[in-house]
Amino acid sequence: MSVTISSPCLRAEVSEKGAELVRLQDEQGRDLLWDGDPAFWTGRSPLLFPIVGRVRGDRFRVDGAEYALPKHGFARLSRFQIDGAGPSQCRFRLCSDETTLKQYPFPFRLDVSYEVDGAKLTITASITNTGPTNMPASFGFHPAFRWPLPFGALREAHAIRFECEETAPIRRPVDGLISRDVETSPVSGQTLSLRDSHFEADALVFDRLVSKSVIYGAPNGGSIRIDFPDMPHLGIWTKPGAGFICIEPWQGHADPEDFDGEFSAKPGIVLIPPGRTRDFKVGITVSYRGL
Repeated sequence: MSVTISSPCLRAEVSEKGAELVRLQDEQGRDLLWDGDPAFWTGRSPLLFPIVGRVRGDRFRVDGAEYALPKHGFARLSRFQIDGAGPSQCRFRLCSDETTLKQYPFPFRLDVSYEVDGAKLTITASITNTGPTNMPASFGFHPAFRWPLPFGALREAHAIRFECEETAPIRRPVDGLISRDVETSPVSGQTLSLRDSHFEADALVFDRLVSKSVIYGAPNGGSIRIDFPDMPHLGIWTKPGAGFICIEPWQGHADPEDFDGEFSAKPGIVLIPPGRTRDFKVGITVSYRGL
């Protein structure tokens, strides 16, 4: 089952499975989101919780005990409850249960809300610690946008413009973990020109990110602005030749290659105290002006 919300400028469809955004259309009905073609990748915009990426060996330690957890966690594979729906907004909820506690030994509530206002879609994920101890967690957004966007510009004309210059080195996934080694940033000033060759060695991981927003598009076509005020890391990924580009704001990332500590010490993890809530938000705004 899915829920559809809309404004005069945007239409969004969200599935109960994973509380995942599965369709985003502009006022002319043009699809902005990847369609999940299994020839390349079946995802569209999965939510990553309670980890982003992989933990070493797909296992992690809490107080000396080991737990198995798949890449990107279990939220994207879980059935959420619809906790409210109206013409322009909806909310989904996932609570811990016996199954999740076997994989991740922390009671939680995850509320995900979607709201359309004009040409902007806002997604807010609220993680509440319902247990008695500090809860370590990560969270990530993983939207896959059409590449090229359906505004008429050529694929090779598309680029991502960062809010700030991003001169710090980047990292790459190695067997799903984050490399020890760094690479020179492919961003020139504030602009990453999109080329399949950037992704032959997998994703670009910005773990020393300065920007809190990017604009994706082409000079002579429309664009999409992605704001992520709460997210300190960013992944950019596609499969060479595929018709999508993922722009992924994260809190946290995969285990570094040499990390072998307790889960709470994993780089990028946040600790949520008992009874407290941590919000993560992303805004997606469509514009018919180019870069």
